Amino acid sequence: MSTDVTAKSPAPAPPGRSGPAAEGGLLRLMLDGLRRNMRQYGMLIALGLIVVLFAIWTDGDLLLPRNASNLVLQNSYILILAIGMMLVIIAGHIDLSVGSLTAFVGAFAAVLTVQHGLSWPVALVLCLLVGAVAGSVQGYLIAYLGIPSFIVTLAGMLLFRGLTEILLKGQTLGPFPDGLQKLGNGFLPEVGPHTNYHNLTLLLGLVLIAAVVWQEVQGRRRQQEFALDVLPTRLFLLRLTALVAAILLLTLLLASYKGAPIVLIILGALVVGYGYVMRNAVFGRHIYAIGGNLPAAKLSGVKDKKVTFLVFLNMGVLAALAGLVVAARLNAASPKAGVNFELEAIASSFIGGASMSGGVGTVLGAIIGGLVLGVLNNGMNLLSVGTDWQQVIKGLALLVAVGFDVWNKRKSGS
Repeated sequence: MSTDVTAKSPAPAPPGRSGPAAEGGLLRLMLDGLRRNMRQYGMLIALGLIVVLFAIWTDGDLLLPRNASNLVLQNSYILILAIGMMLVIIAGHIDLSVGSLTAFVGAFAAVLTVQHGLSWPVALVLCLLVGAVAGSVQGYLIAYLGIPSFIVTLAGMLLFRGLTEILLKGQTLGPFPDGLQKLGNGFLPEVGPHTNYHNLTLLLGLVLIAAVVWQEVQGRRRQQEFALDVLPTRLFLLRLTALVAAILLLTLLLASYKGAPIVLIILGALVVGYGYVMRNAVFGRHIYAIGGNLPAAKLSGVKDKKVTFLVFLNMGVLAALAGLVVAARLNAASPKAGVNFELEAIASSFIGGASMSGGVGTVLGAIIGGLVLGVLNNGMNLLSVGTDWQQVIKGLALLVAVGFDVWNKRKSGS
């Protein structure tokens, strides 16, 4: 009489019970989740490593409160440009004119306020309108006349640089009114009782932490409701903890110096607003659609010409805002302002996860890419690295980021 010895699969581990198999399965799930989201988290991890390395190499000088504040002020205008450039690249285009446009707007603001004595709020509005007009003209040529964006914006780069020279007559013009200077150098006022920290900055930091936690939890629940893939719980909690720790560290650093710079509040509002548009609004989905697959987007009823036009109009407004910020920070308009800003913005976008073929990228990714370049610049300056080697290192960083994008797409395709 034979005995049935048919092999049976092991019973699943009961909920809440740990064991080698359960731990191994969880580890595999976490690694799979990390691999699926490598485009999104790769540069975030790289930014953390760069901060740690330069903090060690500079004996902690990188994380001094004064240096953290300067890091925000020095890179604010590049981050503003990177947000607009990310939208342009997602839509499948490029904009080479933003550096020259920032210089032109700064020169225009100087002429209005310094030479003609116009009040700075009126000058600010007029400068933003100039940026909108410049962006809309380029957008019309690209979207409705079909001229390649590379050609249009290359012509714009030369045009706006020449107009800047004409406005300033080759000279530096300043200083700006105090109200406009605060846009690039000002800090939030002191409120509340006297403490060792800036109270308003601490309050804003706590509000931001609560908002980030709420947004991440709600986003995860929404994904689960639609049966979409979500990160494993432990990896999600690890990600959330890292975000909260980074915000808390920056808040404490800024609050122990002069508080949050005004431009950081502006930048935060832009990140939240544009992040919402790209994630939730129809316009944001249309930008991804025309960049990812233009013929399919047209068949789906997307008004690609209108979307492209608005993307470049938006880029013009953000370039004007960046021009005001950099001019206010320098307290003068210079014919040489904005040189290579377009390259910095493009590099920030690609380092932050944008794809050369369009249709891929996030606003937060653009900020992370800009911070990677900003920390590299700041750290190498603290280490007294020459500008020649700084260019080499930043070029290699861009090459590695784009190479990673190509490798990631090939691996996903295979």
